[in-house]
Amino acid sequence: MPLEPLSQKDIEERLAELPGWSLDGDRIARSYRLGSHFAAAALVVHIAQVQDELDHHSDLRLGYHSVSLTVNTHSVGGAVTEKDFELARRVEELASGHGAS
Repeated sequence: MPLEPLSQKDIEERLAELPGWSLDGDRIARSYRLGSHFAAAALVVHIAQVQDELDHHSDLRLGYHSVSLTVNTHSVGGAVTEKDFELARRVEELASGHGAS
């Protein structure tokens, strides 16, 4: 089944299930705060693994004690799709295991 862009209503409903995530233009976005630079770097590596598993990649930024990502689906013209929310849910699971807030 081909990916379809989500409606604004669908995006808002899904974001309500993911505290900390927001709509940033044509992408969903989240920033995490971690206890150290090493912890943030470890989270980035784990996010990269999940992105490769899903074959769906975000813009991912590593800061001193932080990790930020934004994601949309390029194959549907940069719209937000269910695939973006699948990645977001997986990242949320990882982040909590790394002590991210």
